Amino acid sequence: MSTVAEPAPTAGAAAVSSPGERDPSPRERFQSCWSCRLLSGGGLIAGGLYVFRAAKSVMRTGAPPTIGLAMQLTFAASLGAWGIVVIADPVGKVQKSSTDE
Repeated sequence: MSTVAEPAPTAGAAAVSSPGERDPSPRERFQSCWSCRLLSGGGLIAGGLYVFRAAKSVMRTGAPPTIGLAMQLTFAASLGAWGIVVIADPVGKVQKSSTDE
């Protein structure tokens, strides 16, 4: 009979969670990670600028504006706004106020 020894836990595994601590959810980790929010928000803003630039290049050619072009500009504005919201994180800063009567 051979017994297989279990591998010893690494130092990184012990640092992730202690037995008495609650493991933060991915949402909590994302909200507390400034570089994560900055990178993903900046990517959304850059995507919005790319879509907007593509729409402007069509408008510069003198083509008549179409509903597709208007939707492209709206989508670009939405991407940019979403990026600003991700960076600003207004949900994490709002405090609930209770009205006791």
